[in-house]
Amino acid sequence: MSSVFVFPGQGAQAVGMGRELYESNAAARAVFDEVDDALSQKLSDIIFNGPMDELTLTANVQPAIMATSIAMLRASGEKLPEYVAGHSLGEYTALCAAGAISLSDTARLLRVRGNAMQTAVPVGRGLVAVVLGLDIDAVRDICAQTDCDVANDNCPGQVVISGAKEIVEDTIEKLKAAGARRAMPLALSAPVHCRMQEPAAIEMRAALENVQIQTPNAKFISNKTADVMTEPSEIKDELVYQMTHGVRWRESVLKMHELGITDMVEIGPGNVLTGLAARICPEINAKKLEI
Repeated sequence: MSSVFVFPGQGAQAVGMGRELYESNAAARAVFDEVDDALSQKLSDIIFNGPMDELTLTANVQPAIMATSIAMLRASGEKLPEYVAGHSLGEYTALCAAGAISLSDTARLLRVRGNAMQTAVPVGRGLVAVVLGLDIDAVRDICAQTDCDVANDNCPGQVVISGAKEIVEDTIEKLKAAGARRAMPLALSAPVHCRMQEPAAIEMRAALENVQIQTPNAKFISNKTADVMTEPSEIKDELVYQMTHGVRWRESVLKMHELGITDMVEIGPGNVLTGLAARICPEINAKKLEI
């Protein structure tokens, strides 16, 4: 029997997340204070008090979700399990939790990541859409025809696509014609995990050159390979690769089962990953960390 801690990505945010922990727990308070210092910004004030449109700015929401997740982990006092994983930006949180990247460096990297993703594609040029009711192979086949990218393979029947606005819109129509139950744009300010993010990938590679990554203290299951990755140089390459390539979450959860993982604990705001796990592999006991 093994367990895994998993950490959410963008979209899990809510104004006020972590505020009670900040007020009641010294370990959590230290996390938010360190992130504020690292960013030279009172990000915690935006997290706790909003407004929502400021929290959801990509450059704010990425370190905000990470800070809240790490604060929850440290406040819980839970011992690190054998495995960790994260969805998209959640990979940074997982690596921070496993001691591979310091908390301050993780906050600064996610600030760079958020800014780079937003500036890589002019507003209105890109689009992200969710596709429901088609399997991944059918979505990939149609995306190959339209030159669209698969951004997230989340679970059976839920795939996210990303790319240039006109291409994604064309792909949506083709997916509907192929039998998708729904295919609709998402309210994201930048296209994610697609080739349009190549300028952001270059920027992240430069930022990561200045950061020390240690061997994680838990086995890290990568979005890139849907398998264990522990070598620091490979992890750096993976964090660049994920900017322009899709998140293989469905395969990652199946790999967890193959590795003998029986228990998954989601740490962070929301419970999206717990819900996805139930649809991907019900044999894994998935639950949300309660503090």
